[in-house]
Amino acid sequence: MLDPRDADELPGDLDPARRDEVAHTTARAVVHRARAAEDPEVVARLVRLVEDEGLDVVAGLWADAAPATLPGALWRLYALREWVRRDPRTVGLRYRLGVDVAPVAEVVAGVPRPPSPDDLRALADTVLSGVFAGDLAVALERAAAFCRILAAGAAYDADAREVADPDGAARMTRGAADLVGTAGELEHAAALWRAGSLD
Repeated sequence: MLDPRDADELPGDLDPARRDEVAHTTARAVVHRARAAEDPEVVARLVRLVEDEGLDVVAGLWADAAPATLPGALWRLYALREWVRRDPRTVGLRYRLGVDVAPVAEVVAGVPRPPSPDDLRALADTVLSGVFAGDLAVALERAAAFCRILAAGAAYDADAREVADPDGAARMTRGAADLVGTAGELEHAAALWRAGSLD
């Protein structure tokens, strides 16, 4: 884990090239060392990285990385996990609303029906565990499928609220579009990993 003093120096003053180098170096180190260690405790610590280090530290490392990179993919997975962890009620509602229109994505995501908040948290943890101790491409594809279901649910919810709350419906529609974009980015990252070119 990062020393807090080192983490404080990352976000602000580094030039973009140096930030990119730090993002790629730390992502490679975290993923490849965890995979080489084959230690369940290391994997569990990495899954809890945001709780232990804070979302700001993880964002400072990887949030600005391009989506088709290892740090960019890691950032998306940690951000998705944090959303599930912090707001399982909304995520569960979106999942229940979207799952019937995305049957293939449901199978890929692998969430029980109907999902409880614990089921959703377990999925997020399992996906991240797969990055460090399983098939990374499959983990990315499961997260992408989950995002597609949530996007469908957000779009459905936006349609239902259009008359009563047009501003809220517009925000949900933008959120659904963002989730579809994230799903595509994760699927692309999975393809790059399989081709040996996700860096």
